[in-house]
Amino acid sequence: MRSAARRAAPPEAARTASLRRDGRQAEGFLERRRREKNEDGRSRYFDHKHKAIAVKLLPGEHYVTDHPDEMIVTVLGSCVAACIRNPLTGLGGMNHFMLPQSNSFEWGGSSAAMRFGNHAMEALINDIIRAGCPRELLEIKVFGGGNVIKSSQLIGQHNADFVLKYLENERLRVLAADLGGSYPRRIHFFPNSGLVKRLYLRRSDDQAVFKDESRQMTAKPEPQAEGSIDLFTD
Repeated sequence: MRSAARRAAPPEAARTASLRRDGRQAEGFLERRRREKNEDGRSRYFDHKHKAIAVKLLPGEHYVTDHPDEMIVTVLGSCVAACIRNPLTGLGGMNHFMLPQSNSFEWGGSSAAMRFGNHAMEALINDIIRAGCPRELLEIKVFGGGNVIKSSQLIGQHNADFVLKYLENERLRVLAADLGGSYPRRIHFFPNSGLVKRLYLRRSDDQAVFKDESRQMTAKPEPQAEGSIDLFTD
């Protein structure tokens, strides 16, 4: 009986080993995803300050990576970004949506639908789950939703309220959130470690961010194939 007890792995250790095995089996999914998303067409640069390969994320996009030397960067005004990862493997990604939700894909196809929160959240969460992360282990942080321009519509507040309600309805826990306010933000997300760096931008940047988001919101997209927080200031 004692020898049998010694051979049996602790339940938690066995579960962790099983999850890691599932992650290894899902590696092929990531390679297929990279080909589908034409990864080589993305905007990348070496960030000397952070000593990492920066992948720039635009409104209406999402990106998932398992490269330990990559960070995902985006600028948010009224838009919201979710940073989601698998804490066991370091695989993770970010989305960037402009409006809360749409019930159709009529706005120019799949790429346009990603501008809406309900499609953007579903796509990012599903990609990370398909890559081997159980729902209950998803590490989620959300940012943005600033009311950067005086307006009665309060688009930023609507986006912030939406993402929290969406995650509540999906019974997914939010580890950290930095939402609302009146300033635009630049977000640096390091999926491998889970670190997020948030930089509030100066007031002089508000109008530029607003114009960029407005242009992205109204632009007709090109047809495409389907397919701990570190806070700092200037």
